[in-house]
Amino acid sequence: MKIVDPHIHLWDLDTHHYPWLANPGVSFVGDARALKHNYQINDFLADAESASATHAPEARSVADANAAATNPVASPERFELIKAVHIDANHDPADPVEETRWLQSVADGAASHGMPNAIVAGADLSSDNVEAVLAAHAAFPNTRGIRQILNVHANPLYDYVGRHYMREPVWRRNFGLLRKYRLSFDLQLYPSQMSEAVELARENPHTPFVVNHAGMFVDRDSVQGWHAWREGLRALAACDNVSVKISGLAMFDHEWTVDSLRPYVLETIDAFGTDRAMFASNFPVDRLFTSYHRLWSAYAAIVNGASDAEKEALFRRNAERVYRI
Repeated sequence: MKIVDPHIHLWDLDTHHYPWLANPGVSFVGDARALKHNYQINDFLADAESASATHAPEARSVADANAAATNPVASPERFELIKAVHIDANHDPADPVEETRWLQSVADGAASHGMPNAIVAGADLSSDNVEAVLAAHAAFPNTRGIRQILNVHANPLYDYVGRHYMREPVWRRNFGLLRKYRLSFDLQLYPSQMSEAVELARENPHTPFVVNHAGMFVDRDSVQGWHAWREGLRALAACDNVSVKISGLAMFDHEWTVDSLRPYVLETIDAFGTDRAMFASNFPVDRLFTSYHRLWSAYAAIVNGASDAEKEALFRRNAERVYRI
């Protein structure tokens, strides 16, 4: 099966600064200390190459070994990675354009097979110089969009940014600049923020939005939490300019099984349909919990009953269309 991976991260700690990796810690996402090493295009391609084998490779961690033992994803499927989209890796906020410059040089190199084929860059839409930053990003041929992480939560464990950007007039006004530069917006938020995101999407109908990580369903221990996630997804899906990536599920389910992922995958597809949902890996973050082959095999197992056209859309065509690659 040919796949396009619309959510990967690369980093070179020898030449670039990533504040979150300078002094990594342990959070609900996992142990970021295990990510404090270079992860470049050759590393990603090696992981992806493992998925082209008939059988999954050896487990890369104790967690992966335990998960594989209790829940093997027996799949003879071969996955051929043909394109990938890089999402900003929380690069130095003092120089966000440097990450795009580096990634473009990677894509232009002979060993990368053109990857990353698309770049979703980082930018602070509340900053005074944001238009200059957007213009600089847009000057690179592979730039397709912007992501600014919006996750805010009452529980400090889950709070990424500590402020409600979508409620700030300057941020909302600057958001309109994305259309000027033909940039999409990767929307990373929690279900409690989805109603505000719906307003934003409706205010900017010509800007494509892509919900990250299936809406990051974090409040899983209550009926209210499930309702907020489910209804929030449907409200966002009612906006024609919003799509969704099914990714990052292992961040909330470190010992996942196919059965534990199934309801979140199917609920997301049910909300957005097979024409506006796409599978993604979130590597190397989800590499903490699984191999590339095992993850994509799980996706394939969950949608095994879908038609060939629906599978092509979920695994490849939607990502190609949304990110224009």
